[in-house]
Amino acid sequence: MAVLVTDPFLEDRLRLERELSGADRYDEVWEGLYVMTPIPDVEHQQIVARFTAILQETVGWPELGDVFPGVNLTERKDDWRYDYRVPDVGVVLRGGKAEDCGTHLRGGADFLVEVTSPEDRTYEKIPFYTRLGVRELLVVDRSMWTLELYRWGEGELKRVGESSLDAPDVLPSEVVPLRFRLVPGTPRPNIEVTHVESGRSWLV
Repeated sequence: MAVLVTDPFLEDRLRLERELSGADRYDEVWEGLYVMTPIPDVEHQQIVARFTAILQETVGWPELGDVFPGVNLTERKDDWRYDYRVPDVGVVLRGGKAEDCGTHLRGGADFLVEVTSPEDRTYEKIPFYTRLGVRELLVVDRSMWTLELYRWGEGELKRVGESSLDAPDVLPSEVVPLRFRLVPGTPRPNIEVTHVESGRSWLV
């Protein structure tokens, strides 16, 4: 349920309380509109933690790039807090175009992971990621349990593949040295992540 706060005093108090408690870690601002996002559930956090660990091992430790378990992304160098998004996982490769501004990254990251939660706005972020020039986006849709891979092409992020239990297609990344597919699991489907060079696999 969305809540519109029009009282400036209450708005300031809510934002301060969230900042002091650390609950604002996942909050975003969409063109001046402050979006308060709840702390994700346990399953969401487990998926994010495992993706972060795999990407750190295959991209971060080999010094191919930097891996972020959540990072502020924006088009702006200054006054960036007016408009930014926070993906679940972000990767910036060596020589990538995203600029590290200390508090945030300006410009498109090379690879992002977004894990959906009830009533979130994952798919509404795609036009913003398109404007930034994000090269690839992997969406883990937990409502239908599908994986969707989006890739930059012809001026937009286009969906180039989907993996589901009915059609467990392999989704090879062209940005990070990994491929992904959905496989059966208990109590939920698993995401099989395979390192293309070594053949090593993980279940997320």
